[in-house]
Amino acid sequence: MIFLLLVLAVVWVAFTNGANANFKGVASLYGSGTMSLRAAAIWGTAATFAGSLAGLLLADGLLEAFSGKGLVPDSLTVSPVFLCAVSLGGAGTSFLATRLGFPVSTTHALVGALIGAGIVGNGTVNLGALGTTFVYPLLFSPIVAAVVGGVSYLILRAIRLAPAHRTRTLDTVHFLAAGAASFARGLNDTPKIAAPLLIVPNLDVHWIFFLVAASMAWGGIVDIRNVAETLAKKVTAMNPGQGFSACLVTAVLVCTASFHAMPVSTTHVSVGSLMGMGLVTRQAHWRKIGEVMLAWICTVPCGAILAVVAYGLLQVIAG
Repeated sequence: MIFLLLVLAVVWVAFTNGANANFKGVASLYGSGTMSLRAAAIWGTAATFAGSLAGLLLADGLLEAFSGKGLVPDSLTVSPVFLCAVSLGGAGTSFLATRLGFPVSTTHALVGALIGAGIVGNGTVNLGALGTTFVYPLLFSPIVAAVVGGVSYLILRAIRLAPAHRTRTLDTVHFLAAGAASFARGLNDTPKIAAPLLIVPNLDVHWIFFLVAASMAWGGIVDIRNVAETLAKKVTAMNPGQGFSACLVTAVLVCTASFHAMPVSTTHVSVGSLMGMGLVTRQAHWRKIGEVMLAWICTVPCGAILAVVAYGLLQVIAG
């Protein structure tokens, strides 16, 4: 019974992750008028699905990191109650954010859930491992993305690779950059979500990744409109050249982080790059950016609280 609940909880995490995050890589295609919302969503979901499957071969470090090893006692990392509580805490947080139209980090939600479930399950969380493995990459990634996003746009504009109008060449490279960003998101996020299922008996890791990838794709197709409008229209105004620049920065930074097993948030990198570009173009919508940042601040405690509640309920169910 508890293993079935764990599988269902992970599927829910993957679905809510897809709904909240699949559009992040392709938001600039829609925001700049290069593609329709539906076409951008399909392209982003397809590229994310490919990245998810590639994560099976390229992201072993992230798979291990989000099993909880080193952060909480080893006895918890093999406990289905603990891992199910973590998944439910992360999924509940992403679900609430998606309903409200806020692009939040599933990574942050899962980190918060790991902390909450770890405290209530054993009372011990390795703060050193928490800072080194999780907090530092998550804290600095939006800052780095904002700086790189602003500087990159100025450089690309200066060498005429980021024009204000659409061209066939720009549309092609923008399309490819958005695909790369979405691929990188799938590569970085899928191992984090799949990690709890490693303890399920007789469930092959290949099927685990496929199940997570398919659930993310499902969420990315049927439930993306609220977050899509926020990312594409409400963070900053953008023309096709600006959209391409933000997309390229997101793809490069998230791919680099994935290959180095750094659990950055694609949300933070994507919004950070848009914010940096909006800063240099003076088109940033600071009120909406402030609301998104407030949602980011609430993500970790929300994940922790929901995981604590889930842990208590699961203990009762498990007997």
